[in-house]
Amino acid sequence: MPLLDALSAEFMQRALLAGLLVSLAASYFSPFVVQRRMAFLGSGLAHAAFGGVALGVFLGWAPLYTALPFTVAAALAIVAVRHHSALDIDTAIGILFALAMALGMIFLYLTPFYTRDAFTYLFGSLLALGPSDIWLAAGVCALTAALVPWWSAWAFASFDRELAVADRIPANRHDYLLAAALAALIVASIKVVGIILVSAFLVLPGAAARPLAKRFRTFTLLSLAIGTSTTIGGLLLSAPLNLPSGPVIILCQCGVFAAALLAARWQD
Repeated sequence: MPLLDALSAEFMQRALLAGLLVSLAASYFSPFVVQRRMAFLGSGLAHAAFGGVALGVFLGWAPLYTALPFTVAAALAIVAVRHHSALDIDTAIGILFALAMALGMIFLYLTPFYTRDAFTYLFGSLLALGPSDIWLAAGVCALTAALVPWWSAWAFASFDRELAVADRIPANRHDYLLAAALAALIVASIKVVGIILVSAFLVLPGAAARPLAKRFRTFTLLSLAIGTSTTIGGLLLSAPLNLPSGPVIILCQCGVFAAALLAARWQD
């Protein structure tokens, strides 16, 4: 489809708006995910979202709105296990990862004629975006804006958690808040990039910004610039190339990540 024709299409306008909203939120949280080494948490929550989506398909409800509380509950459970048991967080994520995937597969097996819906959520779909998806993306973006006042505390805890706790920052409470926000973001991003790639969508902007930034403020601003530009660029490229938007966005982000590594090495 030619780019000008695509831009005049209502589905592309919805996709650009939803992509901009979720990329702003994802790019804001990405530095925290990268600095705290939480990439595996993003992958675990993406697969927890699959269980929630499958439950919604099985029940005949709006899948993303079923996935939202399901995924938030999984995120809070992971943080609770980390804080209140001897299990390592990777173990807790692995257990919930397997549980959510197993439940999701059973729900889909019990649902007749589920294939089209399943592929929409697994790989993302511009055509599947509707007004409710825009509202969900806007809600997550508003939640992100509401959490900005805690940026300094989260940045402090990301670099030196023990010192932050000693300075009376409630790091444990913030862990629950961050995990719940990440869960909501992942659910809102599913239609744009798909369950399979959504964890990369959360990690790559921060990973690309990190080699170029010496301060956390710069780290965050670069992540926002990279995440939003590659999301919009990927969406615009996918239409004339007639390719799925999610993989094209991730390839754009991988390209920027590779360029950032080369630029950082050149500076050294």
